[in-house]
Amino acid sequence: MNPDENLDSRQLQVELQAITGKIVSLANSHQGDVKALLALLRALEHSHREIRENFFQPSLPDNRQALYGLLKDMEEAGGWPYIERMKLRSLLSNFLEPEVPNGDQKSDD
Repeated sequence: MNPDENLDSRQLQVELQAITGKIVSLANSHQGDVKALLALLRALEHSHREIRENFFQPSLPDNRQALYGLLKDMEEAGGWPYIERMKLRSLLSNFLEPEVPNGDQKSDD
């Protein structure tokens, strides 16, 4: 890696940390507001898709050596980026059925 690439890489990391900090701050400021947090997650998913389709895929290598280099870098740096979706079962586990007091239960007798 030449010094210019190293500088670009450090600058990218600084910018990514700033963006990540803003996202976390935004989420923190809307803590407890499920609709706002859902909107934030949807925006992140949309951005992920847009970057993947419009920038990443067209930039993929067109020869074996470059592809090998990319795959090696991905393996060393943590693999493929993935935005996990919450499973419906996990969402429903937070939903508790209201308890019915013993005196209000109907008898089948």
